[in-house]
Amino acid sequence: MMEPTPFLMGALLGGLYALLALGLSLVFGVMRIINVAHGDFVLLATYLAYALFTYAGVDPFLSLCLLVPAMFLFGFIVQRYLFSRFLLRSAEAALIVAFGMSLVIQNLHQILWSPMSRGLTTPYSLKALDLGQVFIPFTYLLDFLVSLGAMVALHAFLSKTFLGKAIRAASQDLKAAQMVGINYRTVFAVSFGIAMVTAAMAGICLGLTFPFNPQSGVSFLIIAFGVVIIGGLGSMIGTFLGGVILGVAQVVSAELLGSAAQMLVVYALVLLILALRPQGLFGVR
Repeated sequence: MMEPTPFLMGALLGGLYALLALGLSLVFGVMRIINVAHGDFVLLATYLAYALFTYAGVDPFLSLCLLVPAMFLFGFIVQRYLFSRFLLRSAEAALIVAFGMSLVIQNLHQILWSPMSRGLTTPYSLKALDLGQVFIPFTYLLDFLVSLGAMVALHAFLSKTFLGKAIRAASQDLKAAQMVGINYRTVFAVSFGIAMVTAAMAGICLGLTFPFNPQSGVSFLIIAFGVVIIGGLGSMIGTFLGGVILGVAQVVSAELLGSAAQMLVVYALVLLILALRPQGLFGVR
């Protein structure tokens, strides 16, 4: 039995990276702020799923039935009653608030769960899918399919629904959107809530795929930044493709140059794209 090619594994891993970055890209696209707490919001969902799985025996994916509405409500409230007040002052003020929330969440995890690494270990997370002469880790395939479904659903929501079109209008020209009667406060809060829903999905998939600890949110945030820089901030399809590109670059470089050089190649790629095309490969000026 053969291992999958680096390109295939990289593409599957890239799907997970794209899911991780969707919420970050959406928040920036609508509100023009970089949510530096995004990685810790993802980790919050991971730990909540871990608690439900460990103490109540709820399967991580079934826990989404509770986590999706809870995280949406959490995001809606945080934006409506916290971020919005500081956005009126400046984007820098909102950035400082996000950084403060990141520190609070990290220390909360440290108190509740200790610095030990943990994981969402289920029977299916240890299985591999046999495709003839090639086997693929089941979680990697599941992560990619969840990411693809989330991207398609989010793109359809933004393109086809009235609320989605209102979000797009506010992201393109806020003053014009207000002139036609769009309540930008509600649009911002809903957008942040949707970003938290994607964070919950990413948190489940990451917990099933990799071990995590209270400091893992920083690593998640760095990966998400790399994805949106490659794909283009505010572009959902670009974010997905950017995740795939980053994942392939990481796995292929690890195969050719060794695991120690894989992230160096990824960061060099990000810097190169920033220098040549600051709006990202699929972004619009």
